[in-house]
Amino acid sequence: MNNIKLLFVWTLLLTSSQFYAQHKPDKDKIKSLKIAFITERLALSSKEAQAFWPVYNEYEEKREAMREREHTQIREKIRNSENLSEKEAAELIKHYLRFEEEEEELDKNFLESIGKVIPAKKTLLLLRSEYEFKKQLLKQYRHNKG
Repeated sequence: MNNIKLLFVWTLLLTSSQFYAQHKPDKDKIKSLKIAFITERLALSSKEAQAFWPVYNEYEEKREAMREREHTQIREKIRNSENLSEKEAAELIKHYLRFEEEEEELDKNFLESIGKVIPAKKTLLLLRSEYEFKKQLLKQYRHNKG
């Protein structure tokens, strides 16, 4: 039964990623694929899932907001760094380091929070599953683009 579910998730992932290569990526569909992938990999009990998803979704929302902020406040300026004065460049580096610290703190708080709702082994499996999902999505994107 688990093999059938896993096959379904992988098929969905691969066929959907082909769709994304042809059209502008739809964040909601990628998010749905990621949820299905994580759900399958972690095999959460209903009690675990009830506690897990609100914590995970809150983390993902905060992380996305941080990425948007980083993109607008830091990455754009780095791309145009040749137009910055030395003082502005030094301030931008300080700002970047503060962002990195905030991101690390967010990750630390998430791991502490999620550790209260799922066992440590499933937390490690979550980290591995997120990595594998990204890797598979990028692999499929490169394959379709290549």
